[in-house]
Amino acid sequence: MVKQTPFFSVIIPTHNRKDEIKELLGSLENQSLSKDLFEVILVDDGSTDGTKEWVEKFENKSSMNITYIRRLHGGPGTTRNEGMKIASGDVFVFIDSDCIAPPEWLENIKNTFDRDPSIQAFGGRDDARQDFSPLLKAINYAMTSFLTTGGMRGGKKKRLAKFYPRSFNMGIRRGLYARIGGFGTLRHGQDIEFSHRILQSRAKVAYLSDAVVYHKRRTSLKKFFKQVFNWGVARINLSRVDAAMLEPLHFAPAVGLWVALFFTLTAFLYQPAFISWLGFAALAGLALLGTGVHAALKWKSLSTGLLAPVVTVFQITGYALGFTLAFIWRVVLKKGEFTGFVKRYYQ
Repeated sequence: MVKQTPFFSVIIPTHNRKDEIKELLGSLENQSLSKDLFEVILVDDGSTDGTKEWVEKFENKSSMNITYIRRLHGGPGTTRNEGMKIASGDVFVFIDSDCIAPPEWLENIKNTFDRDPSIQAFGGRDDARQDFSPLLKAINYAMTSFLTTGGMRGGKKKRLAKFYPRSFNMGIRRGLYARIGGFGTLRHGQDIEFSHRILQSRAKVAYLSDAVVYHKRRTSLKKFFKQVFNWGVARINLSRVDAAMLEPLHFAPAVGLWVALFFTLTAFLYQPAFISWLGFAALAGLALLGTGVHAALKWKSLSTGLLAPVVTVFQITGYALGFTLAFIWRVVLKKGEFTGFVKRYYQ
């Protein structure tokens, strides 16, 4: 009997995420899509936490077609490229190791491709799950709400910036990959650069609102700050690859932070400006209060509502600082790539 070529190759990069891989592979095991229509390729970037041993045991009892390969510290872009090199599917689907796929995830993606065979690539959305901690829900709110950066991330009809599929939930047909190549070498932001080349190719790209994944993101404010700091850095590095990847809205967090700090310093040094500063501070406070109320109502959780303004401050400040330092380093001083947090990035 000839083995059927899977329609999807689900490619997962990982590094020391054994506990999250357990959840992710468990969720893929429970997909409603027939298991002969997809394969799973797990590319381990030098994990030392027992990932290899656990996956080998899981493979023996799983009904999925799983391929495990191990590489040493090539970075997320390289690991995804390694997965594509050995993939046998018609569509390469990427999901991050800190995500969980609902049972209908792959089936919803397949239904879209079946309805419109001209689609060459897609991006899906991410969300938090009801049983996630209040902090994870607050981080998800800050990352997806239109009141914070949801309009910058795109995906909605009223998006404020160009929509780029992200590696936590995106896919590309084999033929388009053969035409544009794989992911680049940037440590952070390489999925945006990859998506940029997809869009430049004029391929038809679909945003799939029903293909949601549950994204755990970072589990502490310290880790979240490092992540958004590196995203600010990445935006400048991306602009050095192609200026089109830096839009006016991307300056907003940095401009807002430094204007606020300048306004605050001026107010305390020049007393007549203090009253105006109080008005500015009141407006900023009301805006943060609005995020808290909205988050609390969305998740029906007071704890999430209390955390949302704090997370939003960390998000804007971290991104703005990373963006500013990278701008000075790369644009003003004309130096090479600025890397941000690298050592102990996940700690």
